[in-house]
Amino acid sequence: MLRLQNYEPPAQQAGAPAAAGLPNLIPPQIQQWAQQAAPALQQLLPPGLLPPGLLPTPTLPAQQAQTQEFRFHDRRVLGTAQIADPDLREELGKLLGDEDNFQLEHQPCNYAELGLGWSPQVNMPPYELLISFSCNNIQAAQGFSWPHSTGIGMKPKLVEGLTKIVQQLFPTTTMAPPAVGALSGNPLALR
Repeated sequence: MLRLQNYEPPAQQAGAPAAAGLPNLIPPQIQQWAQQAAPALQQLLPPGLLPPGLLPTPTLPAQQAQTQEFRFHDRRVLGTAQIADPDLREELGKLLGDEDNFQLEHQPCNYAELGLGWSPQVNMPPYELLISFSCNNIQAAQGFSWPHSTGIGMKPKLVEGLTKIVQQLFPTTTMAPPAVGALSGNPLALR
């Protein structure tokens, strides 16, 4: 099981960092134009006319941080845990295999906090799931079609069971599903 970062702000385009103190307020294309014109503008304008950092100096490729991180379906992996305990594996199989734990209602979003993958047989591609407490859904990410006709939305029993498993596998986690009562104003809330 993988703990995933469910949202990442869009990456800055190379050579067009956001202005200091004004992230994402200036469109990237205009930031790029400003950077290209910055040397000429700084020579033409009197000192102090432009706020510091508004036209940042271009970053050289050697200065850019090159980070290699483990990703699962384009999501950054924050932690991993093997489900080695046969009882825990059986409990997870029962939770995910019971069609009555799913419903059609779910949030129309894709912010998975968990990833799950397993190989059905040797030399076979893995089956992979994305599990989102935020969106109240589970999606088959690779290897198979979702088997339950009742939907991909998670019922409270499934959310509770998965939460217990996550707490056993990641004891220091701060991830918690939203309270069922907190979603009562939402027409797609857990019922």
